[in-house]
Amino acid sequence: QAQLVESGGGTVQAGGSLRLSCIDSGHAFSTYAMGWFRQAPGKERAFVAAISWTGDSTSYADSVKGRFTISRNKGEKMVYLQMNRLKPEDTAVYYCNALDYDSRTPYDYWGRGTQVTVSS
Repeated sequence: QAQLVESGGGTVQAGGSLRLSCIDSGHAFSTYAMGWFRQAPGKERAFVAAISWTGDSTSYADSVKGRFTISRNKGEKMVYLQMNRLKPEDTAVYYCNALDYDSRTPYDYWGRGTQVTVSS
């Protein structure tokens, strides 16, 4: 059964860092591109970052480029999002998901997400 579980969220001050983790507990996504998305209050879910299934290619939303880094450990079925120099506008629920790398279109495997709150 395909299942993605996110963790690592919390509350930090602006300028701080967090590292989000996503585990593929169903062992279903090792050959998929993976990505992170976020949904802020009152807004639609938006793309944040993606990594190819090989791990060789990454892409980012302009708003996080240079501050966030996506990575994956295929042996451990993990996907990570290192978030540095956090801003209040990064406050959102963060989700990982499989996606089409080129179009950034997510598949329908949403987990519960993890809350990130950045205070000013």
